[in-house]
Amino acid sequence: MTESTAKQPARRGRIFPERTLPPEELARRKAEDKVFYRHYREIFECVRPDLIQEHYGWYIAVEPDSGDYFIDADKEVASLKARQKYPNIIHFMFCLNETGATGRI
Repeated sequence: MTESTAKQPARRGRIFPERTLPPEELARRKAEDKVFYRHYREIFECVRPDLIQEHYGWYIAVEPDSGDYFIDADKEVASLKARQKYPNIIHFMFCLNETGATGRI
């Protein structure tokens, strides 16, 4: 019986090194994301005190350009309402509670 002596070469590094972003691009994207989130959060903080009394625990999808928001007890329905009115705009989802967090850790 013959034994195979061929070994696979060890892989080191990234699978697609040509797709690695430079640190400047990563920093730029991170800064844009912070500005993006801050704008959504400002809108949420403005409407939260009015809505939290009647709709505690519901979900709110915020559209940043117009300031429109869509609320529903179901996260998917709130998201669907936002996508129907603004199909090409990214919306952000918050929960109407003290922190705005939508998930659990």
